[in-house]
Amino acid sequence: MLNTQTLLLAHHGTAGALLAEALALDIATPGLTRIVHLLVVPDFWDGMQGDDWLNNASTRDAFGDYVEGMLEADVRKQLRALEGRCAERGFACKPVMRQGDPAACLLETAVQEKASLVVIGPPRPKGTLGYRSRMDLEKLARGLHVPLLIAARAAS
Repeated sequence: MLNTQTLLLAHHGTAGALLAEALALDIATPGLTRIVHLLVVPDFWDGMQGDDWLNNASTRDAFGDYVEGMLEADVRKQLRALEGRCAERGFACKPVMRQGDPAACLLETAVQEKASLVVIGPPRPKGTLGYRSRMDLEKLARGLHVPLLIAARAAS
Protein backbone atom coordinates (compact mmCIF):
# COMPACT_ATOMS: atom_id res chain seq x y z
CA MET A 1 0.00 0.00 0.00
CA LEU A 2 1.26 3.45 -0.92
CA ASN A 3 1.96 6.03 1.75
CA THR A 4 -0.21 9.00 0.77
CA GLN A 5 0.33 11.09 3.89
CA THR A 6 1.99 13.93 1.93
CA LEU A 7 1.27 13.68 -1.75
CA LEU A 8 3.19 16.01 -4.07
CA LEU A 9 1.10 16.73 -7.16
CA ALA A 10 2.75 18.47 -10.11
CA HIS A 11 -0.16 20.29 -11.75
CA HIS A 12 -0.30 23.19 -14.19
CA GLY A 13 -3.72 22.86 -15.75
CA THR A 14 -2.96 20.79 -18.84
CA ALA A 15 -4.88 17.66 -19.85
CA GLY A 16 -2.07 15.50 -18.46
CA ALA A 17 -2.06 17.43 -15.19
CA LEU A 18 -5.81 16.86 -14.88
CA LEU A 19 -5.18 13.11 -15.25
CA ALA A 20 -2.58 13.35 -12.47
CA GLU A 21 -5.06 15.25 -10.31
CA ALA A 22 -7.75 12.60 -10.81
CA LEU A 23 -5.28 9.86 -9.87
CA ALA A 24 -4.06 11.77 -6.81
CA LEU A 25 -7.58 12.44 -5.55
CA ASP A 26 -8.53 8.79 -6.09
CA ILE A 27 -5.65 7.38 -4.06
CA ALA A 28 -5.60 10.03 -1.33
CA THR A 29 -7.38 9.53 2.00
CA PRO A 30 -9.70 12.36 3.13
CA GLY A 31 -8.67 13.77 6.49
CA LEU A 32 -5.27 12.06 6.32
CA THR A 33 -3.63 13.10 3.06
CA ARG A 34 -2.05 16.50 2.62
CA ILE A 35 -1.74 17.42 -1.05
CA VAL A 36 1.11 19.73 -1.99
CA HIS A 37 0.21 21.31 -5.31
CA LEU A 38 3.39 22.21 -7.17
CA LEU A 39 3.00 24.56 -10.10
CA VAL A 40 6.22 25.30 -11.96
CA VAL A 41 6.60 28.21 -14.35
CA PRO A 42 9.22 26.76 -16.71
CA ASP A 43 12.47 28.65 -17.12
CA PHE A 44 11.90 29.15 -20.86
CA TRP A 45 9.78 32.18 -19.89
CA ASP A 46 12.88 33.91 -18.47
CA GLY A 47 14.02 35.21 -21.83
CA MET A 48 10.57 36.25 -23.09
CA GLN A 49 11.16 39.92 -23.86
CA GLY A 50 10.04 40.34 -27.44
CA ASP A 51 13.44 41.79 -28.39
CA ASP A 52 13.00 40.61 -31.92
CA TRP A 53 10.12 42.99 -32.58
CA LEU A 54 10.07 45.58 -29.79
CA ASN A 55 12.22 48.57 -30.52
CA ASN A 56 12.85 50.40 -27.26
CA ALA A 57 13.45 49.71 -23.58
CA SER A 58 10.16 51.10 -22.27
CA THR A 59 8.16 49.00 -24.75
CA ARG A 60 10.16 45.89 -23.79
CA ASP A 61 9.55 46.64 -20.09
CA ALA A 62 5.82 47.09 -20.69
CA PHE A 63 5.71 43.83 -22.63
CA GLY A 64 7.65 42.04 -19.88
CA ASP A 65 5.20 43.36 -17.27
CA TYR A 66 2.30 42.18 -19.42
CA VAL A 67 3.75 38.66 -19.80
CA GLU A 68 4.49 38.43 -16.07
CA GLY A 69 0.97 39.62 -15.26
CA MET A 70 -0.59 37.01 -17.54
CA LEU A 71 1.57 34.24 -16.06
CA GLU A 72 0.76 35.35 -12.51
CA ALA A 73 -2.99 35.45 -13.23
CA ASP A 74 -2.88 31.96 -14.75
CA VAL A 75 -0.87 30.59 -11.81
CA ARG A 76 -3.27 32.07 -9.26
CA LYS A 77 -6.26 30.66 -11.16
CA GLN A 78 -4.71 27.17 -11.26
CA LEU A 79 -3.74 27.24 -7.57
CA ARG A 80 -7.19 28.41 -6.43
CA ALA A 81 -9.02 25.89 -8.61
CA LEU A 82 -7.14 22.86 -7.30
CA GLU A 83 -7.30 24.13 -3.73
CA GLY A 84 -11.09 24.32 -4.07
CA ARG A 85 -11.38 20.82 -5.52
CA CYS A 86 -9.22 19.45 -2.68
CA ALA A 87 -11.35 21.21 -0.06
CA GLU A 88 -14.51 19.70 -1.58
CA ARG A 89 -13.03 16.22 -1.14
CA GLY A 90 -11.67 16.77 2.39
CA PHE A 91 -7.96 17.13 1.62
CA ALA A 92 -5.60 19.70 3.06
CA CYS A 93 -3.90 21.44 0.17
CA LYS A 94 -0.75 23.52 0.17
CA PRO A 95 -0.01 25.46 -3.02
CA VAL A 96 3.65 25.87 -3.99
CA MET A 97 4.77 27.91 -6.99
CA ARG A 98 8.31 27.70 -8.37
CA GLN A 99 10.09 29.03 -11.43
CA GLY A 100 12.81 27.06 -13.16
CA ASP A 101 13.52 23.60 -14.46
CA PRO A 102 10.40 21.47 -13.73
CA ALA A 103 12.32 18.36 -12.61
CA ALA A 104 14.71 20.31 -10.38
CA CYS A 105 11.81 22.20 -8.80
CA LEU A 106 9.93 18.95 -8.18
CA LEU A 107 12.94 17.27 -6.58
CA GLU A 108 13.58 20.27 -4.34
CA THR A 109 9.92 20.54 -3.30
CA ALA A 110 9.67 16.81 -2.59
CA VAL A 111 12.48 17.15 -0.04
CA GLN A 112 11.26 20.43 1.45
CA GLU A 113 7.69 19.19 1.90
CA LYS A 114 8.73 15.69 3.02
CA ALA A 115 6.60 14.11 0.27
CA SER A 116 5.77 10.44 0.68
CA LEU A 117 4.53 10.10 -2.92
CA VAL A 118 4.83 12.15 -6.15
CA VAL A 119 2.14 12.15 -8.85
CA ILE A 120 2.62 13.66 -12.31
CA GLY A 121 0.76 13.54 -15.60
CA PRO A 122 1.79 11.62 -18.70
CA PRO A 123 3.85 13.25 -21.45
CA ARG A 124 1.81 15.31 -23.91
CA PRO A 125 1.14 13.37 -27.12
CA LYS A 126 2.78 14.57 -30.33
CA GLY A 127 0.66 17.03 -32.26
CA THR A 128 -1.09 18.41 -29.16
CA LEU A 129 -1.10 22.19 -28.93
CA GLY A 130 0.67 23.95 -26.07
CA TYR A 131 4.10 24.59 -24.66
CA ARG A 132 6.32 21.59 -24.24
CA SER A 133 7.79 22.01 -20.78
CA ARG A 134 8.79 18.39 -20.51
CA MET A 135 9.54 16.73 -17.23
CA ASP A 136 12.91 15.00 -17.25
CA LEU A 137 11.84 11.53 -16.10
CA GLU A 138 15.38 10.19 -15.86
CA LYS A 139 16.33 13.07 -13.56
CA LEU A 140 13.27 12.29 -11.40
CA ALA A 141 13.96 8.54 -11.28
CA ARG A 142 17.54 9.17 -10.16
CA GLY A 143 16.75 11.98 -7.73
CA LEU A 144 13.51 10.98 -5.99
CA HIS A 145 13.66 8.97 -2.80
CA VAL A 146 9.91 8.32 -2.73
CA PRO A 147 7.58 6.55 -5.18
CA LEU A 148 6.65 8.32 -8.42
CA LEU A 149 3.27 7.68 -10.06
CA ILE A 150 2.67 8.80 -13.64
CA ALA A 151 -1.02 9.01 -14.56
CA ALA A 152 -2.00 6.91 -17.55
CA ARG A 153 -3.57 8.43 -20.61
CA ALA A 154 -6.96 7.00 -21.56
CA ALA A 155 -6.84 4.46 -24.39
CA SER A 156 -7.89 5.97 -27.70
